[in-house]
Amino acid sequence: MNLSSTMRGLFTIGALALPVAAIHADTIVLRDGRRVQGQLISFQNGVIEFQEGSFGGRTVRLNRDQVVGIEFDRGQRFDPPYSQTPQAGRPRGLREKQMMVLANVAWTDTGIDVAIGQNVYFEANGEIRWGPNRRARAAGELNSPNNPARPMPNRPGAALIARVGDANDYFFVGDDRSGIRMRSSGRLYLGINDDHLLDNTGYFLVVVYY
Repeated sequence: MNLSSTMRGLFTIGALALPVAAIHADTIVLRDGRRVQGQLISFQNGVIEFQEGSFGGRTVRLNRDQVVGIEFDRGQRFDPPYSQTPQAGRPRGLREKQMMVLANVAWTDTGIDVAIGQNVYFEANGEIRWGPNRRARAAGELNSPNNPARPMPNRPGAALIARVGDANDYFFVGDDRSGIRMRSSGRLYLGINDDHLLDNTGYFLVVVYY
């Protein structure tokens, strides 16, 4: 899918799907016609938390029924942009689905059911904050120490991880785009490898090819 600035699509925020456009600022579009620029912080329990302005602006909290859509920054924060060109080894013709994985949500339901032995490919972009002065991309913390409290203790903190179904059989995604063979069948969930999510902000934008 070509995500040029002239096209619109759907991004999933947990159970919420909002129409979005690819422009150069995060913008909340309200039902009363107002547009508020800034940065999305979180979406939880039906409440969208949004910081106005570029740096240090006030934080507003909105019920999701107050919001028509969110226009996400694609030109400044995500490098590289999504492309129609398959990565090496990824077959053409796969279905694809885009979603937002919020850093303060334990597990994001992708809405995708996978089968054992199926190869699934991921492209993750973006950056999250997972504590004071701590930022990470999908690959997670560099030289991350073992932490037995995390879902995957031996994998980098704040990295993108996944599971299938309700079992605790987690697997590492990170920034790997080469394809991962599913070990079981069921619903695919994406999450963050962190033991304390409440102080996290930001999100990864993930495309799943399946």
